[in-house]
Amino acid sequence: MKRLKSYYMHLRHHQNMERKWIFPLAVGSIVSLFLLFLTTITTSDGMSLFPFYRSFSSFSSKFVETKIHPIPTSNLPPPARFAYLISGSAGDGKMLKRTLQALYHPDNQYVVHLDRESSAEERLDLSNFVKDHPVFLRFCNVRMITKANLVTYRGPTMVANTLHAAAILLREGGDWDWFINLSASDYPLVTQDDLLHTFSYLPRDLNFIDHTSNIGWKEFQRAKPVIIDPGLYMTKKADVFWITQRRSVPTAFKLFTDVIRAIPIVELRLPHVIFVISILVTMNAIVLYL
Repeated sequence: MKRLKSYYMHLRHHQNMERKWIFPLAVGSIVSLFLLFLTTITTSDGMSLFPFYRSFSSFSSKFVETKIHPIPTSNLPPPARFAYLISGSAGDGKMLKRTLQALYHPDNQYVVHLDRESSAEERLDLSNFVKDHPVFLRFCNVRMITKANLVTYRGPTMVANTLHAAAILLREGGDWDWFINLSASDYPLVTQDDLLHTFSYLPRDLNFIDHTSNIGWKEFQRAKPVIIDPGLYMTKKADVFWITQRRSVPTAFKLFTDVIRAIPIVELRLPHVIFVISILVTMNAIVLYL
């Protein structure tokens, strides 16, 4: 009986000892949670209210991991943009539409023109094609010169038509980098994506034709002959012709001619070379007439 009583007293004393630890443990837990909550409170400028926490944060910011920034996966240059003039004459309506579709890219700008020698029905068909094409309507980057010009090959009317299209592109076409003059019979040898990607790595102020006032032999062969363009005064197309009289070199202004830059062409692959050379030949004729 005495053993049972002593065992009961020992068990009761042990339970009382465990109860004494519960209260301090609960108080300590509450205080710890309260202090942890206070460390998360910051001021309006994002600084912590407690200097100890601030010093710990500044100490942790000295690790190199905090100074590492992710490197962008791609650092490609912005894509280039071209402005095209695609022109044709009588019977070139279908070829012009084919060339336009082959050259089309949403980032480019386009002006199409069928000269006055083409029929009104052919020009109307091209106009409806441009207006009703869903892709052209979405990006609004294809325009047609509705008032047809009479264009004579190698004549001043050809230069005037090109300048007319360039003026439209400068006024309405937004930002573009290079102007390309093509005819309806031209066709690209590479896709526009490849061409735009290649030209994206070239400086935007790069011109493939430099001008010079040292015209040399061209003074006698190009500046003094008088060329008559029937497209300036006739309603029917006819070839330009030269008259026997020669004029003196003008003194009110200077004549300039072009020097083709061959270095950028050599750096391009063969398909680009053929394509760019055709561009330079066209622009070469324009500069000489100017």
